[in-house]
Amino acid sequence: MVRFLIRALIAALGLWLAAALIPGVSYSGVGSLIVAALLLGIVNAFVRPVVFVLTLPLTLVTLGLFLLVVNAAMIGLVALLLGGFTVDGFVPGVLAAIVTGAVSWVGHLVLGLGKR
Repeated sequence: MVRFLIRALIAALGLWLAAALIPGVSYSGVGSLIVAALLLGIVNAFVRPVVFVLTLPLTLVTLGLFLLVVNAAMIGLVALLLGGFTVDGFVPGVLAAIVTGAVSWVGHLVLGLGKR
């Protein structure tokens, strides 16, 4: 549970940075940002694996680049489910996925969350 909360805080930092850098991504307050990060963690735990398996052939053909689209879709799903977090299209979604993924990677690298 503690690992999930730390990952959610890292995701919240990534979403905050994405909203600060990308014009089409916004949130209404800190509370909605934290709820968006928690919801993104839940969506990534349950929905993303199913979507990953369904799109595996396309992911292999594109040498993994289609995962950016899958990640953007997960962020878009969070924006669809949560009223206080918005993504205004495909390109802002992909850019938000890149920023959130980079922040998540750096956060896990610094905190050593990849090790068990």
